[in-house]
Amino acid sequence: MRVSVSLARFSAIVLAAFAACAVPMPGASTLQAQETRLDTEAQFRDWLVQTVWPDAQKQGVSRETFERNLSAIRLDWDLPELQPPGRPAASDDQRQAEFQRPGRYFAEAQLASLAKSGRDLLGRWASALDGIEKRYGVKREIVVAIWGRESHFGRVAPQLQALRVLATQAFMGRRRALYYPELLAALVILEEDHFSGKTLLSSWAGAMGQPQLLPSKFLRYAVDADADGRRDVWNSVPDSLASIANYLREHGWKPDAPWGFEVSLPQAVSCTLEGPRQGKPMQEWLGLGLRPAGGALPRWNSNATAFLVMPAGRLGPAFLVSENFYVLKQYNESDLYALFIGHLADRMGGAPAFMGRWQPIDALRRGDIQAMQERLKGQGYDVGKVDGLIGFATRTAIGQWQSKSRSGETCFPDAALVQALR
Repeated sequence: MRVSVSLARFSAIVLAAFAACAVPMPGASTLQAQETRLDTEAQFRDWLVQTVWPDAQKQGVSRETFERNLSAIRLDWDLPELQPPGRPAASDDQRQAEFQRPGRYFAEAQLASLAKSGRDLLGRWASALDGIEKRYGVKREIVVAIWGRESHFGRVAPQLQALRVLATQAFMGRRRALYYPELLAALVILEEDHFSGKTLLSSWAGAMGQPQLLPSKFLRYAVDADADGRRDVWNSVPDSLASIANYLREHGWKPDAPWGFEVSLPQAVSCTLEGPRQGKPMQEWLGLGLRPAGGALPRWNSNATAFLVMPAGRLGPAFLVSENFYVLKQYNESDLYALFIGHLADRMGGAPAFMGRWQPIDALRRGDIQAMQERLKGQGYDVGKVDGLIGFATRTAIGQWQSKSRSGETCFPDAALVQALR
């Protein structure tokens, strides 16, 4: 059915939809809060008409598509990371378990469960994976590992409407600049792929379907592998798996290279050699005394460049990785994520758990890490981005400072080091 609502009526429809859902609240403070929300919703409505519509039109979105999907949309006040107009920014001093205590990211029970389910699904979808592996050159275990990590093999379905999430985040989220292009991309998907707005379900961060693709990534990398005329990453397993493989191939995946393997690191080898800027031929690493933790050296071109990765410095396992490790990081910008995917893929093939132990690590606040980064940067160390996250550049800078100050070189912060750098 053709929609023919004018843009003038569009504003009225949005406000009416919000007012109809508003629940009266007694008391001066609650009434004031409701009035503030109503005012913000009015600003949101104007923003949709005055800002989003002209930009969407430039992207080829028809007025019919725009009005059909946004005429009754409201802000989602339950989303995290919101900064409504006129309110101070929320503190970003949260604890970051993923970065502060890396071992927590590799819960053995979760890994074992995902590996078992993954092995079963490798058999169930063998035919589709044969074609995907042949076409894209990405090892099937890697593809299935990403599928498992992102949506538990499609069993954990996103419940939020992507358009509402993206519109809310683009209007009053902490990362507006990230989400605004994604909102426009979602409208383009509705225009070009003929899904309904209710079909586009996402996480609170706007990642959609079983592969958890942002709309712009969907437009560029999603694949119609089952040839039904739709790139349906919500309901089609072949489409989801092929889209993951296509994403990795387009980001430079090398078919004949492993992702990496765990190594034992001699005490004489500095942990400051970590990171993508300090690659060496495999033979050179072996010459320094690094050895595979499992005993046998995996198939590896001895002249190919390998990189040392130590997500917890000397307080956790060490790894030599190929460029494919950094392709995995293109899917999710985290050393731990890429390591989880590679390790889970290996576990599907029968590999054991990590040999190295994740040692206890002090819980630190992001603000403390950021202050430490600023002090190190002020002393001339390259910490990468000053963001309160413990990336490879920060780990390397810590190790260099520890070496210069003749303290034990761990390449990872603890409470004492943060205090020493105040």
